[in-house]
Amino acid sequence: MFIGHFAVAFAAKRAAPGASLGTLVLAAQFLDGIWPLLVLSGVERVEVAPGDTAFTPLAFTHYPYSHSLLASLVWAALFAGAYLILRRDRRGAVVLAALVVSHWVLDAASHRPDLPLYPGGEALVGLGLWNSVAATLFIEGLLFSGGLGIYLAGTRARDRSGGAGLWALVAVLLLAYLGAAFGPPPPDAATVAHAGLLGWLVVAWAYWIDRHRAPAAVAVTA
Repeated sequence: MFIGHFAVAFAAKRAAPGASLGTLVLAAQFLDGIWPLLVLSGVERVEVAPGDTAFTPLAFTHYPYSHSLLASLVWAALFAGAYLILRRDRRGAVVLAALVVSHWVLDAASHRPDLPLYPGGEALVGLGLWNSVAATLFIEGLLFSGGLGIYLAGTRARDRSGGAGLWALVAVLLLAYLGAAFGPPPPDAATVAHAGLLGWLVVAWAYWIDRHRAPAAVAVTA
């Protein structure tokens, strides 16, 4: 999935109001955040293979350290533990751990069977939502609109930046999503990995948005 991961990050703000939206997005996208670095270093592999699934031309051939179930649990524990030490927010730490693991769960629903359970394991998991473009667009669109709706119901813009910045991010995410779905395939794996690193900019953007928004119960002055 792509925007489905952002959907759970938006929705999680209600469960962990003390956590920045940037931290929630970072947790939900953490596996995809480290994955490009592992691809560029040669530790993990992806291939451009149009037709591998109907929705994406990418074939994820080896990514046990970023996208196996066991790895996601380890990364979740490390992420939540670091947050707990820094912020002393037990509830937020639990939500963040769940967000990290949610990435694997959503990917398992989307991918063909290519997700390992643990590094070195031969069993591969994937329900294959990406085999249908229409179903993928419908389900991810539903998730994204639902998650964004929960976030909007629980927060209000402190100023114009809190409104315009959020909607600009939503527009960029949707354009990137549609471009990936209907645009030409990337030329090579390195291009895919470098594009994946742009996700860190989205995390920074989400931190900035959070500074310009407040809980809905807080009075907002323009």
